[in-house]
Amino acid sequence: MARLNQKLHCRSNQDETAGKGRTMSGEFLGIFENSVHKQRVIIPASFKKKFAEAAMRSVVVTMGPSNTIAIYPLDSWKSTLERLKDGDERAKSLRTQLIDFAMMEQELEGPGRVRIHELLLSEVGIEDSVIIKGEGHYISLWNPEVYTRVRQSKLQAHRDTFTSEDYQL
Repeated sequence: MARLNQKLHCRSNQDETAGKGRTMSGEFLGIFENSVHKQRVIIPASFKKKFAEAAMRSVVVTMGPSNTIAIYPLDSWKSTLERLKDGDERAKSLRTQLIDFAMMEQELEGPGRVRIHELLLSEVGIEDSVIIKGEGHYISLWNPEVYTRVRQSKLQAHRDTFTSEDYQL
């Protein structure tokens, strides 16, 4: 019993350390702009801190929604595939597509660089600059011009739908 309590105490100490002892990577929130250099993108430090130990600094890069590239920490990737496997036909189809477009599992290089296959970069029109956006349990990469257009469209819909009264929760 003392050993179990000691393990639980150690575990709670780990949970208090950023990124350590988390059950799953995420919540990735925020928007950053960075350059693409030799097919590599640096993951922002605030995102790297949110990687769980189970991710082992490993990611899977695949096609994302809305003409983006999705980067999943390894633990989030496995969890997502598992949830989709037991879903309806649409979920199973998405699972197949994520796997079909996945380029490789890889470990983050140095300070957090991830290599993006040139095929994916060209398919979404990313060249020298990239928008890196947190999407909860994965990270998306956007062509800056596409991101600006999508954001402007969503911003206008937001303005048309919500008022300050809606923010009074």
